Amino acid sequence: MPYLMFYGRAAEAAVFYGDLFGLETVDRQRYGDAEFPTPEGAEEFLIHCHLKGPCLELMLADSTEPEPEIPIRSVSFMIDCESEEEIHRLYDALLEEGRRLMELQETFWGATFAKVEDRFGFTWDLNYQKDPAAAPPQSD
Repeated sequence: MPYLMFYGRAAEAAVFYGDLFGLETVDRQRYGDAEFPTPEGAEEFLIHCHLKGPCLELMLADSTEPEPEIPIRSVSFMIDCESEEEIHRLYDALLEEGRRLMELQETFWGATFAKVEDRFGFTWDLNYQKDPAAAPPQSD
């Protein structure tokens, strides 16, 4: 399960991802409530948050380290959507204050696909395979 790090925006991200993906909050704790050395000003930051849904779980927290000038993101999250409606809903929501990396489009592999960087800087690959039987075979 992915564990996403933020710099003071984890609570906002928890609400956004919870609403977007229909995730329930399993556990949520702030630095100020934990028995943990907390830098001044970070009392409201999340030290831990666990979100869970039927098909996706996320964990997230705020770092108390200074945010890097250039964030390093070497992972993208692949979401296999179950309908045209779902891929359009996710695409539109992730684009709000985000950035389009690849337009929502029909692909050579028979799917509708898009790549979006959300408002928090994370990349999401959205895929809807209309006819799973038409997908190219996967190699081992």
